[in-house]
Amino acid sequence: MPTGYSRSPKLLKGALIEFSERFLGPIPNVIVFQYNPESMTRTLEVWNQNGGGASGAESTSGNDTSHTAQPFDPPESFSLALELDAADALEKPESHPVAYLSGVADRIAAMEMLLYPQGDSLLGGLLGSVTGALSVGASVGGSSIGGAIGGAIGGAAGGVQPAARGTVPVVLFVWGPGRIVPVRLTSFTVEEQAFSPLLYPIRAKVNIGLKILTPKDFPTCSNRKLSEDLAVTAFKFTRKQKEVLAMANLANSVESILGMLPF
Repeated sequence: MPTGYSRSPKLLKGALIEFSERFLGPIPNVIVFQYNPESMTRTLEVWNQNGGGASGAESTSGNDTSHTAQPFDPPESFSLALELDAADALEKPESHPVAYLSGVADRIAAMEMLLYPQGDSLLGGLLGSVTGALSVGASVGGSSIGGAIGGAIGGAAGGVQPAARGTVPVVLFVWGPGRIVPVRLTSFTVEEQAFSPLLYPIRAKVNIGLKILTPKDFPTCSNRKLSEDLAVTAFKFTRKQKEVLAMANLANSVESILGMLPF
């Protein structure tokens, strides 16, 4: 017999979406929050004309010393705590084989990989290895056949470019339809609280810090990847929603002003 209030709203879950270049292209890896955090701390840094804090990244043109100067959007960052628990999944191991074997280690690892630099794409690295082997064979044997074959393979693989080393993947923080922004993880702390017989964590608490990336943090339009275009579009979409909500507050302002009048 069904229980509960049938008209309760459907709860949306937050998520981190990684667009990894570790494969052939930007394949999304969705890390859904098992439980939405009860609180989230947001911080906006105000520009300081004296060059302190975040203001050191950019400066105004000329000698603008106005206390109302704000040459760029204020950097925004936020932090939240995520709770992970595999207890429910372990009750039905046939339906959750990954959780049965590794507990919550897979979800922790997925979030940790957001901090690691990307390597070459799998296919690009494989073709590069084959090309290198053929080139070595050609130089050792004194024949140009191997080099020609290697060059042909390398040319055919021109469409598959390895991801730039030393860069983390593009990540979108999704918190309902009103907040979809590109972010960079700035801090990551995990507290593993219980373990399986194989010593995989089955319960953990993860504290993460995130910084919102703006369009200026990505290359120009002509040099962007598809994942970077998606990130810029998401930022502009969320920014526009914030502006619309701010204008919607004008209705509350009118009511407040009327309530302040003595007549």
